[in-house]
Amino acid sequence: MPSDRLFGPTLTIPAMAEAVSDEAWLRAMLDVEAALAAAEAAAGLIPAEAAAAIRAACAAAPVDLERLGADAVASATPVVPLARALTAAVPADAAGYVHWGATSQDVVDTAMMLVARRALDVLLAELDGLAAACAALAERHRDTLMAGRTLLQQALPITFGLKAAGWLMAVLEARDAVARVRHERLAVQLGGASGTLASLGDRGLDVLRGLAAELGLPEPALPWHTARARVVELACALAVAGGAAAKIAVDVALLAQTEVAEVAEGAPGGSSALPHKRNPAGAVEVDACFRGLQGQVGVLVGAQRSEHERAAGAWQAEWAAVSEALRLAGGACGRARTVVEGLRVDERRMRANLDASGGLMLSEHVAMALAAHLGREAAHRRVEAAAGRAAGGGRPFRDELLADPEIAAHLGPEGVDAALDPAGYLGSAPALIDRALAAHRERRQER
Repeated sequence: MPSDRLFGPTLTIPAMAEAVSDEAWLRAMLDVEAALAAAEAAAGLIPAEAAAAIRAACAAAPVDLERLGADAVASATPVVPLARALTAAVPADAAGYVHWGATSQDVVDTAMMLVARRALDVLLAELDGLAAACAALAERHRDTLMAGRTLLQQALPITFGLKAAGWLMAVLEARDAVARVRHERLAVQLGGASGTLASLGDRGLDVLRGLAAELGLPEPALPWHTARARVVELACALAVAGGAAAKIAVDVALLAQTEVAEVAEGAPGGSSALPHKRNPAGAVEVDACFRGLQGQVGVLVGAQRSEHERAAGAWQAEWAAVSEALRLAGGACGRARTVVEGLRVDERRMRANLDASGGLMLSEHVAMALAAHLGREAAHRRVEAAAGRAAGGGRPFRDELLADPEIAAHLGPEGVDAALDPAGYLGSAPALIDRALAAHRERRQER
């Protein structure tokens, strides 16, 4: 499609685009039809020769994609023209056994699971790369001081290593969610017209078991034609993965602002109008992917509302939404990986921004030190008053603190200087970084 060629490269990665392409969907549907015939032959429902002929025709893929899409309009499913094309492609004595006993949704849903499995493998690889890049930053910058920010304002000192460790944990948790769906929640679909497998007589469960084995997909307890939890769990796992990437992207974009300038992308984007611009293009693309992903997740969540034994429109709405959700999640995580792997960190700028408040960021530390002598409330009032004078244009915060006789008497210059040292007020940050890095190592060992 033209939009895939024009906008697609910005919003996904090549491996994911291939995994969810029209060709991938067609191959998955053909794989289902071939596996179905093999399972039915094994159960004694169709001749082995017919199953072999159907498998050969499926391997040859005698289908024109554009015509298949156009012909699908009449029946609201591509399986009807697909079965017709396969029937025409096999010998006459096998033609009657094509698509034996199945319904269109059996083929499309199972194909969706195959497409998702292959696409999730791509996504897991990107998440692994992103986690490794975050871990490397956390290790390298465990002692790099910077301002922690809450509500976009400077709060308390942290290290850039701790920020990267936070990214790392979000990515690891996202990977866990994606891996769970990949290994536990994908399943074959086979129920026949109304979910009873009546067309397969008393061999329906045998065929279901054989189809699952042929395709390497789990066998569900019941057909899930209108019980769409599996699809919603897939969507939610993609949202978690895309959200982890988007969190990193928004941090990078904010830290790369001209007035902040604490990080920069390794390959910043240019501007069509302003030669000086170094835009955080990768972070922008991650955010765009996540915004689009949210819409697709909404479609898939809404598709749970299905009528009786076959949805009238909700099921059809899932097809493009699943592909697009996978495409965008892959784009978000892939771009985030590139951003983090190439991120340039300006340690001097981080320290300069940290010192910009003249020590006001450490007011809590000063108050905690003074509280040991005066009590919490009295200490808070005195430090607050000194901070107010400094912020209002008075002397530097250190001088205002020492101008207070109580503070000077109990802390003295050395105590005030110690309390104003950001490196001395990091709490458990080093241990928290170690915990994140340990979690990363443990997961790598498990895999």
